[in-house]
Amino acid sequence: MMRFDKTYRPALLLLAMSISLNLHAQESEVTAKIRIGEPASGPHAKHISPANVVLWLTPLDRPMPSPVPKQHVRLIQKNKEFNPHLLVIPVGTSVDFPNLDPFFHNVFSLFNGRRFDLGLYEAGSHRSVSFDREGVSYIFCNIHPEMGAVVVSLKSPYYALSSADGSVVIRDVPPGRYRVQTWAEQLLPASAGEADRIVQVTARGAALGELVFVPVTDPLAHHKNKFGKDYSPQPPQY
Repeated sequence: MMRFDKTYRPALLLLAMSISLNLHAQESEVTAKIRIGEPASGPHAKHISPANVVLWLTPLDRPMPSPVPKQHVRLIQKNKEFNPHLLVIPVGTSVDFPNLDPFFHNVFSLFNGRRFDLGLYEAGSHRSVSFDREGVSYIFCNIHPEMGAVVVSLKSPYYALSSADGSVVIRDVPPGRYRVQTWAEQLLPASAGEADRIVQVTARGAALGELVFVPVTDPLAHHKNKFGKDYSPQPPQY
């Protein structure tokens, strides 16, 4: 077996540090800026924030890294609300739904993401759901129509949410070609090109510039119950 004396150890340490720095330098940032266009910018338009637009990248010339599920993720039910309202998670993540209200809840989702019905469960108890496929899941309570949340599960590890001023920064993106996709609860891209485009990420990163969105009807508003019917005007108090 080859042995290295003390003369070579500093050189080996420098070589290891150089390799580490070079590998890290290959990871780049992708930036964008979300802007709300017409009709939200009109004089009588309702203010809509550019925050919480989900932007993710799908590699086109390299395999997708296996997603690493998050641990200990919770979507709490309290004061007849879900908290947080929006969760963005890697595919395979299990989400716990604890009931912290002093009455029953019945959490369900019947949309294109993860379909489930947790049934009626009491205060202090909880249920869990594994989000094992990519998609957007709209979450409701079958008892309380005012409750709504969204879980976005992604296969890609390259994603970020826009901040209050519309800024988006996706870090640690290896150079290559990517498909850019977005999702927002009350917004849609102003054009098809904004919704689905290809970007080349270099060692210096990539700047997507301004992405313009326009407001649409909130998909959580006026939803049906899990049976596809209207909620009772006076739901029972549990």
